Amino acid sequence: MNQTQQSHCLDPDDFGILLKILNEKGYLTVGPTRRDGAILYDVLESMYDLPIGWTDEQEAGIYRLKRRDDNALFGYNVGPHSWKKYLFPSKTKLWSATKKGAGFEIDGEADAPPTYAFIGVRACELHAIQVQDKVFMGGIFQDPIYTGRRQDCLIVAVNCTQAAKTCFCTSMQTGPKVNDGYDLVLTEIIDEARHYFVIESGSDVGADILKELTTSPAEQDDFQAAATHIENAKKQMGRTVDMTDIKDVLYHNYDNKRWEELEKRCLACGNCTMACPTCFCSNVEDVTDLTGEHAERWRTWDSCFTMDFSNIHGGSIRASIGSRYRQWLMHKLATWIDQFGSSGCVGCGRCIAWCPVGIDLTEEVKAISDSEEGDRNGTHQDN
Repeated sequence: MNQTQQSHCLDPDDFGILLKILNEKGYLTVGPTRRDGAILYDVLESMYDLPIGWTDEQEAGIYRLKRRDDNALFGYNVGPHSWKKYLFPSKTKLWSATKKGAGFEIDGEADAPPTYAFIGVRACELHAIQVQDKVFMGGIFQDPIYTGRRQDCLIVAVNCTQAAKTCFCTSMQTGPKVNDGYDLVLTEIIDEARHYFVIESGSDVGADILKELTTSPAEQDDFQAAATHIENAKKQMGRTVDMTDIKDVLYHNYDNKRWEELEKRCLACGNCTMACPTCFCSNVEDVTDLTGEHAERWRTWDSCFTMDFSNIHGGSIRASIGSRYRQWLMHKLATWIDQFGSSGCVGCGRCIAWCPVGIDLTEEVKAISDSEEGDRNGTHQDN
């Protein structure tokens, strides 16, 4: 075993020491906390900011918290926030300028962002970060804002030991086990005898941090317990989606009547794109003060569900809600593959839980696939 693959056992009472070590090294620790009736990502001052003893119930259009019968630190599923909140903020000032004499002078650059330590990153979320890495850092032109926030970011991942009814990461091959891209990964084990973490390092930085913790060597029984807990999460997956030839299936169904059915339900609110951990569309706005002596340029999140998103000379090219949902689903599961070599969906289920009318991506894919199969067999019925 090399330095970057050390495995140990950590007592949950010592988790606060990990946060303290990270803070002393200059990291701003952010992770899950309970607020406003949900589990959100925010700055962690101590381990007691974690949602200890809380879990969530999720279904299409439903999210609620409830107490657990134990003191699990990470006994919940993903909430409405994703890590793009920190790497690709919803609102960012690109530059500002102030009038100086007959012209304008660009103001000084904003302070550098903090060096983040993300606590509690799930496998699907880590895949989502890697997807956005391709978008913002993988091409010829790199986004300096994203790159500046991402490059020194430390990842403390957590293997899922339970799944929500909206989860389908196994279908997307993105979880529930974390395989790479982390500095440290935890598996929380709670059984009749003991509550502890199996903690493993995945980088030299993680290995150095692990050395500073009070731990005990992980034994074969600990590895087996971790594997069993992760396997339980696989068995609890509430959704599945058939990814076989998904790109071709969607390309062949551009005019499927299912899009018209979706138009009757979809509110075009954009909740799915805001909650999605991989969506990256943005808008740029220029604003001035009332005197006209100070101007600013801001980048804000945008959504392909808005009418203005596809507005060009002459009007919007996607005037109907059905066409906008089609654009989103097609991009997420088909054209994204052509652009970036992978799906834009990681199976986290956020778009299902946070849709006000409970539209389910997995159901829509199945309905479209079934209708195409019906066409092939000569038994197609309009949806």
